[in-house]
Amino acid sequence: MERKDFETWLDNISVTFLSLTDLQKNESLDHLISLSGAIQLRHLSNNLETLLKRDFLKLLPLELSFYLLKWLDPQTLLTCCLVSKQWNKVISACTEVWQTACRNLGWQIDDSVQDALHWKKVYLKAILRMKQLKDHEAFETSSLIGHSARVYALYYKDGLLCTGSDDLSAKLWDVSTGQCIYGIQTHTCAAVKFDEQKLVTGSFDNTVACWEWSSGARTQHFRGHTGAVFSVDYNDELDLLVSGSADFTVKVWALSTGTCLNTLTGHTEWVTKVVLQKCKVKSLLHSPGDHILLSADKYEIKIWPIGREINCKCLKTLSVSEDRSICLQPRLHFDGKYIVCSSALGLYQWDFASYDILRVIKTPELANLSLLGFGDIFALLFDNRYLYIMDLRTENLISRWPLPEYRKSKRGSSFLAGEMSWLNGLDGQNDMGLVFATSMPDHSIHLVLWKEHG
Repeated sequence: MERKDFETWLDNISVTFLSLTDLQKNESLDHLISLSGAIQLRHLSNNLETLLKRDFLKLLPLELSFYLLKWLDPQTLLTCCLVSKQWNKVISACTEVWQTACRNLGWQIDDSVQDALHWKKVYLKAILRMKQLKDHEAFETSSLIGHSARVYALYYKDGLLCTGSDDLSAKLWDVSTGQCIYGIQTHTCAAVKFDEQKLVTGSFDNTVACWEWSSGARTQHFRGHTGAVFSVDYNDELDLLVSGSADFTVKVWALSTGTCLNTLTGHTEWVTKVVLQKCKVKSLLHSPGDHILLSADKYEIKIWPIGREINCKCLKTLSVSEDRSICLQPRLHFDGKYIVCSSALGLYQWDFASYDILRVIKTPELANLSLLGFGDIFALLFDNRYLYIMDLRTENLISRWPLPEYRKSKRGSSFLAGEMSWLNGLDGQNDMGLVFATSMPDHSIHLVLWKEHG
């Protein structure tokens, strides 16, 4: 048949075919297939695969592919990566999808990282760590042994843990190796804080002392309290040391000379915590950069503008019950923007700019839940039996870790959190080092540490 005649015949057949019902079309195709040879069947097979199995992800512009992928959950996306190398390449390069998935898990996102393939790997690492937390496999334990009497004071900084004991000594430990770096003779310690050169101790003998690590010499002795000193803090820039005592007072000292500059009164219970911190928010009462002193007792938290003048007046007193029916726990969190403290009713968070209570996180199913650390994403809590991690976005407990029968203390300095940056969001690097430390009845120190990724 000539080409022109064939085209005319094909046009007529096409018009007739289009006028048929679906059933008639199917019967016509079946008849044509039965008349076809191997060449025609192979041709039909090749074209059918192209028509029926179109790879939309490959055909779409990349921006549209990314838009569609945003609607899928991460687990489905991981399954889709197995479809083909092309799908895996496109899905792995969808940065926004994997960054969002990481954020939802409580992961910090470093926007400076431009490598698109990096974020899928980060998500896989994040999902592994979160599974380990859920399955109680993220931590491990160890002990520090060296004191011969009750360990009452603990302080952690930059991989080093300081312990103060009734055996009249203070020791500085490298947490990663368990080795004692320094051991010096002191008085009996109720509170400790240190830096590279010095150690400051608050004592049951009603005094505060400053010691030199390298020689063990006492460089200053601060006398004036009439009760045990339960908490100390200092600032080298201001040349100030503050101490909270069982005599219901807070004293402000010149760090370099040991002179008492002021005694702050107003507490009616033991002052169990003092915190010296820079303010990070503006209000009618303070500005960013102002140094603020917080002091806490069993019922109240008092705020003092210590950086303006030594003879300062209390700016504000915070409490959770006017009739003093609800006690505060001894541990206190203050980062310059928020104040957080735990009580029998739950965790209270105050906005430091307004002093308003932002929220109360109630945990009625757990008795005596106490605060260890508080961040943007997670909080670290504990009770008599377990260490807990709470997701502050949902207020759900996402992990717990069993604790041994540690030595109980009403004042609460015998246990503390270790590294704190991960509470603002994990990043795959900050989930390492010390999580929690507590003193034990046998005078050892029980450590809970992050376990390396599996």
